[in-house]
Amino acid sequence: MIGKPTLPRRILTTDLPALGIVLIAIGPFAWMLMTSVTPQERLAAIGVTVAPFDWSLENYVRLISRTSFLGNMGHSLIVAGGTTILGLFVSVTAAYAFSRFRFPGRKLLMLQFLLVNMFPVVLLILPLFVMMRRLGLLDTHAALIIANATVAIPFSVWMLTSYINAIPKSLDEAAMTDGCSRLQALWRVILPLATPGIISTGIYIFITAWNEYLYALTLGGRNVRTVTVAVQTLIGEYQIEWGLLSAGGVVGALPATLLFLIAQRRLIGGLTQGAVKG
Repeated sequence: MIGKPTLPRRILTTDLPALGIVLIAIGPFAWMLMTSVTPQERLAAIGVTVAPFDWSLENYVRLISRTSFLGNMGHSLIVAGGTTILGLFVSVTAAYAFSRFRFPGRKLLMLQFLLVNMFPVVLLILPLFVMMRRLGLLDTHAALIIANATVAIPFSVWMLTSYINAIPKSLDEAAMTDGCSRLQALWRVILPLATPGIISTGIYIFITAWNEYLYALTLGGRNVRTVTVAVQTLIGEYQIEWGLLSAGGVVGALPATLLFLIAQRRLIGGLTQGAVKG
């Protein structure tokens, strides 16, 4: 019988490795945060400071007052929110069809959804660019919403299909026996029961769209510039203002970070439930 590990052994084999992983994960973000609150002249003279009395919000004031960063965050919010709405609408209806119906080519279509995630995003940029140019959608929110949905929907369909599979079909049949149509059964019975999975999927889609860079750089422009592209524009040709750049990184990462912290239990629970059931 294997006994419990002693305290020194547990510290060496579990606690210290876990602490090292946490420090490696949060280290760059902590450094970015300290850089963003270090005044520019002090940053140029001695580098990042950890002394609280030397911190200043100067870089954040410059970011908001001298750049269009808040407007860029508005563009990101429109794109991420639109992608979430479109992605959930398509994913929920497709997942319900895959879960409740058996039709020719069902497994092949599910496999194709899975294979889409195996290709790098850069392979889709050129065809999407040509399509958006022909449709006259370049440098619009619609172009970025559609492009981001191509990445988010395949995984979302897989996750929601597994989640809906866990809901008994007898509930659909009982609702339709009581007079509901198929869509009414989906709306009144399945969606309330699948709410945790839908919320976790929506959070995944929102964070994915908020952090996306390649589509925003290629399909966006002067009229629609998201946060990820706006941060890159803070890098000058001959110099980099690290304080301003770090402040942009902190502000840009804040919405997605707060959303994840608020809903992390539901997100992890939904992902796990969708991954193992069905």
